[in-house]
Amino acid sequence: MSDCEPLGKSARLLGSESPRHGTEDAENPQKTAAPCSDSSKLQKKRPMRDPRCSRTLDDWLLKPVVAQRSSHQHQHQHAEPAGSEQNSRKQECPESPVTSEKPRRTGSALVSDAAANTGTRQITSFFTEAPGKAACRRAAAAAGADGKAFSGDVTGLGVPVSDLRRAPGCSGPLPALKPTDSHTVLIRPGEVPEPYPSPDQLQDRWDDTHVKLPCSEHNLFPVDRTTLQSRWDLINKALSVPFSSAHDVKDAILKYNTGQAKGWNFTALNVYCKGLQASEAQQMFGELLPAMAQLALRAPSLLTQPIPLLRTQRCRSLTLSQEQVSCLLANAFFCTFPRRNSRRTEFSNYPDINFSRLFEGSSQSKQEKLKTLLWYFRRVTQQRPAGLITYTRQCVQRLPSWSSSEKQFSKLRISCDGSIEDQGYGMLQVDFANQFVGGGVTGSGLVQEEIRFLINPELIAARLFTEALDDNECLIITGAEQFSRYSGYSDTYRWDGNHDDQTPRDKWKRRCTEIVAIDALHYRNFLEQFHAEHMSRELNKAFCGFVRPGVQMENLSAVATGNWGCGAFGGDTRLKAVLQMMAAAEAERDLMYFTFGDADLLRDVHHIHTLITDAHATVGSLFSLLLQYYECVCKKTTRGKPQETLYCFLSERL
Repeated sequence: MSDCEPLGKSARLLGSESPRHGTEDAENPQKTAAPCSDSSKLQKKRPMRDPRCSRTLDDWLLKPVVAQRSSHQHQHQHAEPAGSEQNSRKQECPESPVTSEKPRRTGSALVSDAAANTGTRQITSFFTEAPGKAACRRAAAAAGADGKAFSGDVTGLGVPVSDLRRAPGCSGPLPALKPTDSHTVLIRPGEVPEPYPSPDQLQDRWDDTHVKLPCSEHNLFPVDRTTLQSRWDLINKALSVPFSSAHDVKDAILKYNTGQAKGWNFTALNVYCKGLQASEAQQMFGELLPAMAQLALRAPSLLTQPIPLLRTQRCRSLTLSQEQVSCLLANAFFCTFPRRNSRRTEFSNYPDINFSRLFEGSSQSKQEKLKTLLWYFRRVTQQRPAGLITYTRQCVQRLPSWSSSEKQFSKLRISCDGSIEDQGYGMLQVDFANQFVGGGVTGSGLVQEEIRFLINPELIAARLFTEALDDNECLIITGAEQFSRYSGYSDTYRWDGNHDDQTPRDKWKRRCTEIVAIDALHYRNFLEQFHAEHMSRELNKAFCGFVRPGVQMENLSAVATGNWGCGAFGGDTRLKAVLQMMAAAEAERDLMYFTFGDADLLRDVHHIHTLITDAHATVGSLFSLLLQYYECVCKKTTRGKPQETLYCFLSERL
């Protein structure tokens, strides 16, 4: 199968972002591309090939199975969302030799997927190979441009997983945990972290730069036209009454949210509760909900200093205990946060935090969301969590000049199976984020970002204090624990039981799980994403998420990512893979790329990465080729997708 043959149809991985308008690029990108010619500074002379992108049976039988190993040993891989390639290709891309290698594993990660190859081809295999695992075998053969032959049930290509750095093994020493002007620490470090300051020294702040807490003395409720009452007193009274049904929960919440009585719908909560067995209902109303209410009411003793908002264009960090975060989330469940129920308040540029939208509707997905989150609350109310979590808003003011970058591409591992949260342990794990972090986690959304926020619910707390992300910003969360397992995706998502997170903790008692939220642009027209400004914006956004100023390269873990910004956001999988490769190279990090079962993507990305590294192409030279592709191909395409795909174009010029 040549590299220019049509790719098999495969389902797109829907991004978790909801569409939003494009934003101004954070950098003035290169506006002019090199002339549209068949040559460039990277192009090598190649023999003329038959323009037909098909292989005959004779060709397939005669093609050698084993070829010489290339001298280039460094493979770098990036996977992209499925189904974004052209259905027909007019020009054939270079093919690559293949070799074979025995399978071996490092820990739980597959290092090499090769089985012994006899060196002969059977004619029946040409017609009868199954489309599933056989597709992975064909992908490996087409992708083996480094001279390695891959046969058998190939699920991964590139460098061995063991060649990629993971935390805590690669991490440098942490300084002592203490507050600074840009880092608010809400606890006193110790074996069991305690709130700082102590409750008898409670500090309260009610302004536009801090979270407005429900327990603030400034949180007042109008009893009538002339009388104001403490809203926290109302919350205390409402949540101290026993619950016996979903209706009781609704009544309690509406006692201090009277303005929402006609607008809020509690159907999902009611359906969930009606579906419980008698013993489950007893546990829910007799134990769990009362414990959650008491956790929420502990806010004055747990949240003893003001929580700064992570506002736009400001680098700032917050470190809280897991117990403090559980208190914030219990208050979110009972919808106690003031000024957060309308887009017409000072928090209009922040995500929703109160869980009112979670209780709406009767879909199965809402039931599964409730199961997942209520399991988290069961865990934290039965055993006090003892770790810490840091939330960091990173704003990068000095962005790369992509057209002049001399950085070489880094290592790549690409895998057909596995997931970012499991096989990407110890790496920087990418959240395919919404501009408003968490996306539709408390609403109807249920794709990559929302699922991650459900199984690691401490991520949801970021919605309380994180303003919408700008083009040169990201959110980094270190220490969030996974509490649940799951199966499925979107409409097929199901809670799959408890997860016992064994990720080691660092010196600050945070889980060594670092998650970065980066939001991609939404494209309604396929071709617009190849425009210089849009490519620069996505490069800047990924770079912002990957770079760690002041950290030595040897202390940087690999990036675990996948089909960022594709699916509902319309991103081309193969372009996004190249852009993430470039951003990772610029940030001096290796890449672990998950294709989520897409064997065509596995083959294509591995092949193009091999061509790039064999040609010793720089980030700048590849950016110039991307600009050429826009000028020479995209601008001449009047509708739909170009006939010449991006990877065919790059392959002929590398």
